[in-house]
Amino acid sequence: MAEDCIFCKIVSGDSPSTRVYEDEKVLAFEDIHPMAPVHVVVVPKRHIPTLLDCTDDRRDDLAAVMSVVQEVAKRKGIDQSGFRTVINCNAEGGQLIFHLHAHVLGGKKLADEMG
Repeated sequence: MAEDCIFCKIVSGDSPSTRVYEDEKVLAFEDIHPMAPVHVVVVPKRHIPTLLDCTDDRRDDLAAVMSVVQEVAKRKGIDQSGFRTVINCNAEGGQLIFHLHAHVLGGKKLADEMG
């Protein structure tokens, strides 16, 4: 756990969240500033700063996050209509909190910004 990491504090229960899913490796919770009707953040419980830090010994954590993205989409009822998954990496990639996380966005037609 990184002491100054808000996601580590959410994982430990020291900061509040509305939990959507939890298992031994991953936590998913509602984003406090949603950008879509459904906006859930999926984090590994182990502190991994960025996607680039997913070395061989951490690949299981990344796989677990991706599995939970699928489960969140099903629980939120957006698995059939469609959703977007975003992982930002480093400052210029838009990463604001340096604890690996995936955003699950859906519940409406999302703008086609990526092509």
